[in-house]
Amino acid sequence: MENISTNNSRRSFLKITSLTGGGMMIGFSWLANLIPNEALAEITAPKEWVELTGFIKITADNDITIFCPNPEFGTNVMTSLPMMVAEELEADWKKIKVEMGDYDTPRFKSQFTGGSRAMNMAWVPLRTAGATARMLLLQAAANEWNVSVSELTASNSYVSHKASNKTVSYGALAAAAAKLPKPEKVSLKKISDFTLLGTPQKNVVGKNIVSGNPLFTLDYKQEGMLIAMVIHPPAFGMKLKSFDGTAAKKMAGIQDVFEIQVYKDGYTRAGFDTRAFNNLVAVVGKTTWEVINARKKVLVEWEPMATYTESVAGRGGKKIETIPGGLESTDEHLAQMNEMQKKPGKILRKDGDPEAAFAKAKKILERTYSAPFLSHNPMEPISCVAHITDEKAFFVAPIQIPEMMKQNIIANLDIPAEKIEMKLARMGGGFGRRAYGHYIVEAGLISKKVKAPIKLIYTREDDMTNGIYRPTYMVSFKAAIDENNQVTALHIKGGGIPENSIHENRFPAGAIENYVAEGWNIPSNITIGAFRAPRSNFIASAEQSFLDELAETIGMDPIDFRIELLQKAKTKPVGKNNEYDAARYIGVLELVKQKSNWSQSNNKNRGVAAYFCHSSYAAHVVEVSIKDGQPQVENVVTALDCGFVVNPEGAKNMVEGAVVDGIGNALYGGMRFEKGVPMQKNLNQYRIIRHKETPKKIDVHFVQNTIDPTGLGEPPFPPVFAALANALYKATGKRLYNQPYLKELTKS
Repeated sequence: MENISTNNSRRSFLKITSLTGGGMMIGFSWLANLIPNEALAEITAPKEWVELTGFIKITADNDITIFCPNPEFGTNVMTSLPMMVAEELEADWKKIKVEMGDYDTPRFKSQFTGGSRAMNMAWVPLRTAGATARMLLLQAAANEWNVSVSELTASNSYVSHKASNKTVSYGALAAAAAKLPKPEKVSLKKISDFTLLGTPQKNVVGKNIVSGNPLFTLDYKQEGMLIAMVIHPPAFGMKLKSFDGTAAKKMAGIQDVFEIQVYKDGYTRAGFDTRAFNNLVAVVGKTTWEVINARKKVLVEWEPMATYTESVAGRGGKKIETIPGGLESTDEHLAQMNEMQKKPGKILRKDGDPEAAFAKAKKILERTYSAPFLSHNPMEPISCVAHITDEKAFFVAPIQIPEMMKQNIIANLDIPAEKIEMKLARMGGGFGRRAYGHYIVEAGLISKKVKAPIKLIYTREDDMTNGIYRPTYMVSFKAAIDENNQVTALHIKGGGIPENSIHENRFPAGAIENYVAEGWNIPSNITIGAFRAPRSNFIASAEQSFLDELAETIGMDPIDFRIELLQKAKTKPVGKNNEYDAARYIGVLELVKQKSNWSQSNNKNRGVAAYFCHSSYAAHVVEVSIKDGQPQVENVVTALDCGFVVNPEGAKNMVEGAVVDGIGNALYGGMRFEKGVPMQKNLNQYRIIRHKETPKKIDVHFVQNTIDPTGLGEPPFPPVFAALANALYKATGKRLYNQPYLKELTKS
């Protein structure tokens, strides 16, 4: 067993309290002194910046409830995190109740789901909390029976003394345990001793989901609640000039039509305070249908937005961000990016002498890749319930990082922190979109104005045309090949609107002696944000497609070529700051090679890709067929190294979802703009994958190890794009360089 201090530092505490009627509640909190909100500029914040808290409740009747502090949007944290507590608590998992914790600053200091960090951040804190509760219960039994704790065992929510054949429930001990001093140290179980963790467990709220029980914001009802919708500009680069809501206000059920300003002038945005349009028209009424129809009657005049600046807080402190005016179009974006590719970029990393290597090269392979803006399109569009009174600000919100919204609410709604109350609704999809909580402020402003509880609803069109997209990108890869058919240099250059996608310290950096990476970016008024594996989801597709073509050029098997490069990075790494572990990278490639029977097949219609991000490693082999000119994914074999797998059932489901999501975005996804206007406004225009187009089989395998859990929600997603592109090349003979692939594949 591993001994863990329950008082790790001056920033740690654990509190035990008695329950009315007998019982115990144990609260636990780590890393209590957070770095200020503005430091959390990215969703992939280091784990030491995040505090994790939660509660175990044991009643006298032996009912055990574990509260999940992390918001749930489908990654199954509401099952996996409580499993960690239950394992060390030695509780009967079949009888455990799991509840979603509310947003609660005193109890749950920072509640964070994103960046594929949930399992890793929770691994020691939640297990320690469970072990602490177990130790207190054992001590309470030892005191009652006048025996040593070492003579006792805990199992299935009971404490037993073998010598006297005595057994007592946790519930019967809870009141006494709550009065005991917290133990200074507790022992955590060895992985080999786990009985719950590492076993497949079903989603604890799965039955509620499939049976339609209330879980989501749209399900929430409150007496006197009104429905609200907003009207935003039809184009990026436009802003509100004036409106006339006279006709709308005369319609049945309509309460009011008015303007709201989301963020005050001079407000310093934190990392997740992005919003597309700051001045909106709100329409409030009794029913959704009445409000939808009234919106159509509001006469709105828009005007061009001038270039402006905003103060933004980030990891390096406050900076001034310039948002350009103008109406942007996709064709102009492509022309701008192509022009930037011709100019020198910012040198992000340089190893060796790549210029000399390219000058001596016998052959040079150079390819350019691009991808469009992508819309999140979560199954559940944006919604939020708000009721602002003098006593409190009440919200029901589907938000990934509620703590990061606090300063926004305080500043823009003029509400003190102690008056904020928020219930965390289950999110119908997220992966970045719901890290941005502008809609919470919008709902609060509307409720404050009408002095009533309101439910703010975005239609699909509202959501899809309101920004927070995956950026549009372009990157070029250039390799130097010598007379011995060896790769001697690699040059990566790329950028995007409005950010570049280069990860200069990831593979193949560190594996090639002469290496240079350059980056650039073009400012835009089209708002972007985190999108499942930010930046990685594009650069992986380009990098792994290029490596496949490079392997073919030098006459090597694509898996063997990658492993050969990684062996170099393992035995004699080039440069400094290489982010990845070459041995783990090799491990997923070897596993996917074995499980896909790669060496025993001619691989005619199969492609491979692998990538590292969010501390984990993923590799896919995709097999396709072409039927009536359309691609069909037949089979996907996946290998993952995400450390110890807490819940194989949930983990497998997440990988399957990432594979389907990646294939759909790679083949079909894309937002076009014409003079600032989004050309896709609903799912009849924005193509997503259909049930019949999903892979017929997805075979998931995990590297078995005892490394602490690392990321899983995002890592399987990026390499799917390239594995698909490489498979389509095998099936059609056509290399694909521009997403969405189906458009390029069917281009004559």
